[in-house]
Amino acid sequence: METKVFRRKLYDKMLQWKAERGGSTALLIKGARRVGKSTLAETFAKNEYDSYLFIDFTEVSQDIRDLFNDISDLDSLFLQLQFKFHTRLYPKKSVIVFDEVQNCPMARQAIRKLVNDGRYDYIETGSLMSIRKNVQNIRIPSEETRMTLYPMDYEEFRWALGDEVTIPLLNDAFEMRKGLGDAVTRQLLRDFRLYMLVGGMPQAVSKYIETNNLGAVDAIKREILELYADDFRKIDPTGKATKMFYAIPGQLNSNATRYQLSSVVEQAKKDRVEEIIQDMEDSQVVMIAHHSNDPNVGLPLHEDSDRYKMYLNDTGLFITLAFRDKDITENVIYQKLLNDKLSADLGYVYENVVAQMLKASGNELFYHTWPTESGKHNYEIDFLLSRGSKVCPIEVKSSGYKTHASLDAFMKKYPERTAQGYLLYTKDMRKDSRILLTPVFMTMFL
Repeated sequence: METKVFRRKLYDKMLQWKAERGGSTALLIKGARRVGKSTLAETFAKNEYDSYLFIDFTEVSQDIRDLFNDISDLDSLFLQLQFKFHTRLYPKKSVIVFDEVQNCPMARQAIRKLVNDGRYDYIETGSLMSIRKNVQNIRIPSEETRMTLYPMDYEEFRWALGDEVTIPLLNDAFEMRKGLGDAVTRQLLRDFRLYMLVGGMPQAVSKYIETNNLGAVDAIKREILELYADDFRKIDPTGKATKMFYAIPGQLNSNATRYQLSSVVEQAKKDRVEEIIQDMEDSQVVMIAHHSNDPNVGLPLHEDSDRYKMYLNDTGLFITLAFRDKDITENVIYQKLLNDKLSADLGYVYENVVAQMLKASGNELFYHTWPTESGKHNYEIDFLLSRGSKVCPIEVKSSGYKTHASLDAFMKKYPERTAQGYLLYTKDMRKDSRILLTPVFMTMFL
């Protein structure tokens, strides 16, 4: 299936790179598989240059790979590439794209000399995990500007559906702290739940636009999940990474204050587990939220490496993973989710999409727990954002909002540190003491 070309926010940053760097660095676009890196790179090359070469290192012949083993004669290299791809290159007006560059480490190593040569621009794509695994024996070029492409965020999703109005209006309402009324909020929430179900993987979005069939979308998402699982089997043949991956929805649903590793995999060496978790995070399929023992400015300074939560990079994939016990997530489940009629507590689903939205907006993920006065339970702040010299605590709820004990307790405990408390939920915006009750679809504005 040919994936549609969707408008992506990273395109504007790529334009900025082209204008400001003027060929002095290559551009490396990293991100999880199937998020649209290759499509974005080729679209940019096609639109912004007089000509381009697109070298897909997952498919090119060995003789093209071998060209990069000896780059002492760049004139010869460029001449051969032009002949092999039947494309003319023009100095200062052409770009060469190294797609999935991790599959040809010598091409990545060549970037330093190619950039310093100055004739053409260079764009690389790849996943950080694969890149890191394949560069042990090469010299990593410093002449790179790195950017991350995430799954399509909610605004990009609305663009794909032909809607360029909703998000700017929501931003205005958020800035003015204005409620939208219950009827409008309900419709906006239904629109947002569609995003939660479909997600932001371009293939899934394309299939939804093409078919309007959530079952067909689910089949695409299952293919992507299996691809990810295969990748995890490669990095960890013991199967621990795959088990940890599949367990993410269940772990979040358990309401535990951390990912309970012992309930997922058998006893394993701590350093090996830490390596697996780092690989999973590097793949950008998984997002890690770390526990901050002292919730203050400089959250990473108080990170607890042994306490963390795992989230999935895409809300649509998360839904499919959560309901993977059926051969295909039935349309009836999707319809019930869409209409907010599913009886299960969906707090963990909303928590995952909030994590995704915060990450895509440039935030690192941290959370905080501490014992209640009785010591029998814990207060929990789902996410912490550093803003200026203070922090913003966030609680996520899928239903009731009358009580927000954890937020209240946090703001009482740390009044001098707290800028603004947020309760992200499924109702209209309103103010409650120092807490802003905010519809979950406004998360990107925090």
